[in-house]
Amino acid sequence: MYAVLVTGGKQYRVMQGETIRVEKLDTEAGKEIRFDQILMLGDGEGVKLGDALKGATVTATVKSHGRADKVRIVKFRRRKHHRKQMGHRQHYTEIEITGINGSGDKKSKE
Repeated sequence: MYAVLVTGGKQYRVMQGETIRVEKLDTEAGKEIRFDQILMLGDGEGVKLGDALKGATVTATVKSHGRADKVRIVKFRRRKHHRKQMGHRQHYTEIEITGINGSGDKKSKE
């Protein structure tokens, strides 16, 4: 089973057991976090979208926080004696997906 979730303004396709890097989250390492903004759930039989996802969640454990590799930015104008260099390191949170809960399951209705 896989899910498409939204966090930090980006969409991620995740499966249980995967480790991904997302935009920095305000959660301590080792804590569990729950994502409730799910766009799509899929399994071998089909895909669920829209109202079928009411109450669907993805749970994950925060593994660590860090900063990505430096991205170098160079602005250059030829023949103008103009050159500007900058760098940027984006903060991230590394999470491990521990569970995907679909709301349309028979177990969740009972």
